[in-house]
Amino acid sequence: MEQAGDFLEESRALHALLETRPDGDFDKVTQFKGWTVNDVLRHLHFWNWMAELQLVDEARLDTEFAAVATEGMRTREFRAVDGAAGAALLRQWWQQVQKTADVFAGADAKARLKWVGPSMSARSSVTARLMETWAHGQEVYDVLGVERQDADRIRNIAVLGVNTYGWTYMVRKEEAPGPMPFVKLTAPSGAVWTFGDDDGTNKIEGSAAEFCQVVTQTRNIQDTGLKVSGPVAEDWMSKAQCFAGGRNDPPAPGTRYKSAVC
Repeated sequence: MEQAGDFLEESRALHALLETRPDGDFDKVTQFKGWTVNDVLRHLHFWNWMAELQLVDEARLDTEFAAVATEGMRTREFRAVDGAAGAALLRQWWQQVQKTADVFAGADAKARLKWVGPSMSARSSVTARLMETWAHGQEVYDVLGVERQDADRIRNIAVLGVNTYGWTYMVRKEEAPGPMPFVKLTAPSGAVWTFGDDDGTNKIEGSAAEFCQVVTQTRNIQDTGLKVSGPVAEDWMSKAQCFAGGRNDPPAPGTRYKSAVC
């Protein structure tokens, strides 16, 4: 699957950012819930492994779901890497990335895989790993003061963002205020991507990377240059959520940004 390769390349970019960093940088506290860079990598590593288990060991997957429920997610993530940190943790994470990407590359994209709640397709599962890597990677780039150079593989995240328009309201037990607004995005390559129907009223236009930041809740809409017009578009962008789980609200304006410290 193309998405397996995209997940691998996004992970490779994060690895390149961190591979020459001293261990002290992994203890830096990010703007996401007070997580350190180590916390981010443990989280990504664990759920990348869980995604691999979807395809290779469903019984172990069930065991780990039960352990998460009993011990708590953060505790289980810590124990899964034996408390590794810094360069040692980075090696474990990167080895697992490659295993997960490899097993998904050879999978049937439409195969139904067990997960928390409803099953999902293999394509959706590895796309979620790409999205999580990109979204959690944002707080790492931010805390290290590095501007990320995105690639057109983020189209997967943009598609996920528009496909979860209804989910944004469902998870809040609200009715969507109307059809999904027209979305017109400029890709990192300069290509133009469009989604939905242009009714001349509700639309979102601008950077694809910034749209992805909003739907993954790594930036508040007010901290982007996206042009949002129409009441439905404004409402959606004020609460967009492309990821599973319970309701999450976007970060407050001005609270997620690239640090000036390199």
